[in-house]
Amino acid sequence: MLRDALPAIITDTLPGPKSAELIKRREEAVPSAIHCIYPVAMKRAAGAIIEDLDGNRFLDWIGGVGVLNIGHAHPEVIAAVKEQADKYFHGMFNVVTHEGYVKLAEKLNAIAPVKGEKKRTYFANSGAEADENAVKIAKAFTGRPNIIVFTGAFHGRTLLTMSMTAKKAYARGMGPFPDGVYRAEFPYLYRRPLGMPKESAIGYYVEKLQEVFENASPADQVAAMVVEPLQGEGGFIPAPIEWVKALRRICDKHGILLIADEVQSGFCRTGRMFASDYWKEAGVMPDIIATAKSIAAGVPLSAIIAREEIMQAVPGGVIGGTFGGNALACAAALKTIEIMERDHLAEKSLAMGRKVMARYQQWQEKYDVVGDVRGLGGMVGIEFVKDSWSKEPAPELTADIINEAARQGLLVEGAGIHGNVIRFLAPLVMSDEQLEAGLNIFERALQKCIGYEESSQEKITG
Repeated sequence: MLRDALPAIITDTLPGPKSAELIKRREEAVPSAIHCIYPVAMKRAAGAIIEDLDGNRFLDWIGGVGVLNIGHAHPEVIAAVKEQADKYFHGMFNVVTHEGYVKLAEKLNAIAPVKGEKKRTYFANSGAEADENAVKIAKAFTGRPNIIVFTGAFHGRTLLTMSMTAKKAYARGMGPFPDGVYRAEFPYLYRRPLGMPKESAIGYYVEKLQEVFENASPADQVAAMVVEPLQGEGGFIPAPIEWVKALRRICDKHGILLIADEVQSGFCRTGRMFASDYWKEAGVMPDIIATAKSIAAGVPLSAIIAREEIMQAVPGGVIGGTFGGNALACAAALKTIEIMERDHLAEKSLAMGRKVMARYQQWQEKYDVVGDVRGLGGMVGIEFVKDSWSKEPAPELTADIINEAARQGLLVEGAGIHGNVIRFLAPLVMSDEQLEAGLNIFERALQKCIGYEESSQEKITG
């Protein structure tokens, strides 16, 4: 079966001839701005394996960028969508009621770690829509115009979420941007100010946040702070829990809502159903969660969850949309969550993450170009530098490793504000044999790109 297979490249070149033909058609039909560096044209996929049109098999550690936590083409999700398709595809929820939407909202109300007793949920189509809707809700509830976001953040590509996103390569030429979006410094502890002790860093970053109230927006004009519990595009950087506690105190003091952007970190990716569950265990919770990606195993869907008093403050007509909570997507999501809970995928994420972190930490000792490894559960980042002393980012090396890994049958993706992080977002259903094969390919790619020889006994610098 494909889902149990190991990666294997059988063509002399990548892409192979059939894949190359489709990729050429893509280049003629699709805007070049939608760029893909991988020589892969999919024929079929299962679990953590993609087979291309030429029969090459790739181990997928990208997972649709965090969409496929339960893997490609899960048979139970396929069956659930087929069963729903026999009844009806769609009924706009602003017009009619269908049970899948209600049942999924009830489920998320029961499991989402947001502040408050009674919760309400509604649905959109993408992570960017979820983030934008979360901001709308916060503004409706507080009556305030401004929001605070953070360095390294990625929230989407709509006009508002492009302005919320830190890296402006995602928004080149798209201004002017909406007013009222202000940015504070995220605690990127590996790159804290030179000479600063780690134990002093949290206080430093909290003070940098306080400065936003002085230099950008008074606190009483801020509707919400939007934060990723673990930054995705920014470099797989976990938000330190003591910093999160400080955010919660500041928000409570000033009547500001705390929004957790769980688009990439939700649905068992970090070893909990939501990364915000770690916050809950520490005694703090967000007011609103915006989530998407792995919610429906590849069917477009996103969710916004908050306590009742916040949701009920939104005027009629402000939220909703044609495809939000589509019946097929809700059927996929209900089955996906059932599988995650039944098969203990959060626990599997923790076990997988431990194995990956242990191997990466070995590399950190062995190769001077590995600067930092970090993450939560099965959401792990490895940062490459020119040397461990200077910490100078090595984006060229990172790109070379990604390309070489693909040539050997492993798909990994970059991240980070400097383009020097490789993310681990593999399906959580991956077998131990597949994980070991992927780690071996990754290390071989790293060794080839830095010219490593096994006989060397010292750290190798790129």
